[in-house]
Amino acid sequence: MTGGGMVLGFSWLASCKPTPEQVIAMPKEWFKINGFLKIGENGVVTIMSPNPEIGQNVKTSMPMIVAEELDIDWKNVIVEQAPLDTAIFKRQLAGGSQAIRQGWEGLRMAGGTARQMLKEAAADTWGVPVSEITTRSGIITHTASGKSASYGDMASKAATLDVPKEVELKEVKDFSIIGSSRKNVDGQKIVTGKPLYGLDIKREGMVIAMIIHPPAFGMKLKSYDDAAARTLPGIFDVFVLDTYKEDYLRIWADTISFNTQIVITGKTTWEVMQAKKAIKVEWEPFAGGKFDTMDFWNNKLEVNVPGGLESTSVHKEKMKSPGGKSIKVIRCDGEPYIAFESADRILERSYTAPFLAHNTMEPMNFFADVTDEKAELIGPIQTPEYMEKSVSARLGMPLEKIDIQMTRMGGGFGRRLYGHFLVEAAAISQKIKKPVKLIYTREDDMTCGIYRPAYHVTYRAALDKDNNLTAFHVSAGGIPESPLAANRFPAGAIDNYLAEEWELPSNISSGAFRAPGSNFIAGAEQSFLDELAEVLGKDPFAFRLELLDKAFKHPVGEKNDYDPARYAGVISLLREKSDWDNTDKNVHRGMAAYFCHNSYVAQVVDLIMENNKPVVQKVTAAVDCGIVVNPLAATNLAEGGIVDGLGHGLYSAMTFTDGKPDHSNFSTYHLMRHSEAPKKIEVHFVKNDIDPTGLGEPLNPPVIGALANALYKATGTRYYDQPFMGPKNEIG
Repeated sequence: MTGGGMVLGFSWLASCKPTPEQVIAMPKEWFKINGFLKIGENGVVTIMSPNPEIGQNVKTSMPMIVAEELDIDWKNVIVEQAPLDTAIFKRQLAGGSQAIRQGWEGLRMAGGTARQMLKEAAADTWGVPVSEITTRSGIITHTASGKSASYGDMASKAATLDVPKEVELKEVKDFSIIGSSRKNVDGQKIVTGKPLYGLDIKREGMVIAMIIHPPAFGMKLKSYDDAAARTLPGIFDVFVLDTYKEDYLRIWADTISFNTQIVITGKTTWEVMQAKKAIKVEWEPFAGGKFDTMDFWNNKLEVNVPGGLESTSVHKEKMKSPGGKSIKVIRCDGEPYIAFESADRILERSYTAPFLAHNTMEPMNFFADVTDEKAELIGPIQTPEYMEKSVSARLGMPLEKIDIQMTRMGGGFGRRLYGHFLVEAAAISQKIKKPVKLIYTREDDMTCGIYRPAYHVTYRAALDKDNNLTAFHVSAGGIPESPLAANRFPAGAIDNYLAEEWELPSNISSGAFRAPGSNFIAGAEQSFLDELAEVLGKDPFAFRLELLDKAFKHPVGEKNDYDPARYAGVISLLREKSDWDNTDKNVHRGMAAYFCHNSYVAQVVDLIMENNKPVVQKVTAAVDCGIVVNPLAATNLAEGGIVDGLGHGLYSAMTFTDGKPDHSNFSTYHLMRHSEAPKKIEVHFVKNDIDPTGLGEPLNPPVIGALANALYKATGTRYYDQPFMGPKNEIG
C-alpha cells in the first residue's frame, strides 16, 4: 500500500475499449506514470489490463474502480489488454470470483497513487502546498490562486516523480463512479461481430490444425491409417503428438484426458474436418497408472488413474454403497453418534448429480507461432500465468521467450482453466515450423473432458420425541472428488454435527465448474433443509432464520466460515422482496439460500405447470456481495448465474457407456433454451460499505435448491436426482 504500492495497485486492472459514444481524439503524446498507466497530453488515460475477460465484465467494472480514485471522467478512460507479464502483473487468472474481491485495494491504490502524483506535480509547478490542491473529473485546481490544469497538462511532470509513500483514498460515501451503472464497453463489438475472440485470429501463412482423440475414456491409440486423408485437397500433414512429455511434472492446470492424439493440418477448417473422417484408427485399452502433479497450492500429489471402461450405471451403484470408499471425518461437533443412537426418529435423504460438460459457446482454440527465437501464443485462456510455465517446459524454451496474449473468451465456466489445448497448439507449431490455429470441434470439446465431477450426498437429521432437531449428519463424495464444505451452514448452528467425505478415482477427467462443489451441494442441502422444515412443521424461512440466530448468539465450533447476520439478512430481504407471504395459489414457490465465494445469496423460484412440465415464471434473488461496483453488470452476471443453474438442474447430464460419452453436441445434450428461461428475474442487492466479494458464481448454486422445492410444491414429489427433467425424471 506504500512505497511499492504502485506495482501492486495496477496488478489487478482489467481492460476496456471506448464505445463509439466515448471515442475522443487520441493524444499525440503519452506520458507514462509507470509501466501500467499513461496519460495523454489531452487528458485521456490508458490503463493496461492483465486480467482475462470471460464474460464476467471485468473489462468495465475494474477500470471503474481505478477511474473512481483517479478522479477522471469515465469517458476519458481507455484500457488495453496486456499480454502475460509475471514480472509486472500478479494473479493473471480468471476464476473463483476473485477478480474484484482481490483487486479492490490494489485497483483503488492504482488510481489514488496516480492522482496524488498529478497533485504533487501541480503543487510543485505552482509553488503551493499539495494539501491545497483538489481534483475533479480530470481537472486539478488550486482554489486560493485560481489556478487550474487538466491531467494532461501535468502528466509529463508527474511521470518523473517518485511513487508517494502515502495515499489518501476516497470515503465510500464520496464514490461517484463506483455504484453507478455502466454499459459493457465491448457490447457493440460483440453484437456487431467485431474480432474479439480466439477464433477470430488470422495470420498470413496460418495453418489450421485439428485433433483426433480416443472415442472412450480408458482407451489409447494403437495404430492409424492416414492414406486416404492425405489425398484430400488442402491437407498438409497427419502425425501423432504427445501433449506433455513423459518426464514432465504436471501442475493442476495441465489436466488432460488423452495425452497422445492424432493431429491433422491443412488450409481450411472444412478440409481438415473432412480429413478427420477419412482416417482409420485402431484403439486399445489403457492399463491405468499413477503420476505426480502439483496442486494449486504447489503441493505434490500422486494421482491414481484407473484403467477400464467406466459407465454411468456402475458409477451410480458405487456411489450408493459405502463399500470401497475411504470415508474421512472432516468435522465433528458435540456427540452426534450418541444423538443419532438415541433419536426417536431419523430423516435420511440422498441426492445425486451427474458429470456435466462446460459447453462454452466458443469451443477450445488457440493460435501459436513458434520459432527458434520466440513463441507467440494468442487465444482464450483463464490461466495464462500457469500455462506459460507448461509451454516453456514442453518447448524447451525459456519463459522470457514465451509471449501469451489473451483474447476475450466466448465462455469459460472453469473449462479454460485447463490449457492443454494451448500447449498442443504450441507443440504443433514448433513441429511444423509454421503459425497454427488449433480448433476443437464441438464434438472434440464435449467428448474429451474436462467435466464437472459426479456427486452423491446423504443427509441425516435426528429428531427427539418432541420433534426437536438434535443432530445433523452429512456424508458427501463424488467421482473423483467430494463437494463437501464442512464449515458452512448449518455447521455452527447445531450442537451435534458430523461431516464426512469420500472420493472414488476415475479415468474420466474432471475439473472446476462454475461454483465448484457448491453447484451441487447447495441444491441438495437446501432441498433437505426444506424437507426437514416440513417434518418439523416450520416455515422454510423461519426455520433457516432460527438456525442462523443460534449460530449468531451461541455458535458451535470456531471454524464456521460464514457471518450469520449477513446470511440472515439476505433471507429476510428475500422474504420481503418476493412477497412470500402473499403467494398466488396458482404459482408454486420454493426458496433456498447459500453462502459461497464470500457472498450470500437467497432465491425464490416461482413456477407453474404446463403440460406436466415446469415453466419458471419468476426468480427473485437477494444478494450480499458487499459494495456493488457496477449495478448493471452485477445484475447481468446474477441473471446469467441463475439461468445457468436452472438449466443444469432441469436438463443437463453427461453420461457414459463403456467409457464413451453419450452426448457429443447440443442435439442430445440439453442446455436451457431461450424459451425455457425464466420469464422474469429480479435481483436485489444489500447496500453496505463492505469491500466487494464474489459474484460470478454465488448465484448459480442455491437456485437449484429453490427449483427443487418449487417442483415439490407443484407435484407433491421430492426431487433428489439431477437433472430433474432428465429421461428418467419426467413429470407425469
